[in-house]
Amino acid sequence: MARRQRRRASAARTYSIYIIELSRACTKQACALAPLYVGQTAHTPEHRFEQHKAGGKLAASKAHKFGVKLRLDLMKGIGPFSTRKDAEEAEKAVAEALERRGHRVFWG
Repeated sequence: MARRQRRRASAARTYSIYIIELSRACTKQACALAPLYVGQTAHTPEHRFEQHKAGGKLAASKAHKFGVKLRLDLMKGIGPFSTRKDAEEAEKAVAEALERRGHRVFWG
């Protein structure tokens, strides 16, 4: 019975892309626009940001050390995604698009 419930719960899972503004201290490269960290998660972007800031094995070092705030303005209209694969592809596409706009982007 528990196995069936887990399958249904995972089938209903959705993934989001999140974007964290980083302090300019995270890079030695001069940058006109704020550096960013792009990720994907099955949690809310707010929860994932808190995980990064808390540190530990779930935190990316750049987001942990230099994360300033979520950039909700840049996340608007992206997702949700029904599979991790779709979210990972979108994560890459969003990171590349932000780089083309002139941001220094960390992701993965």
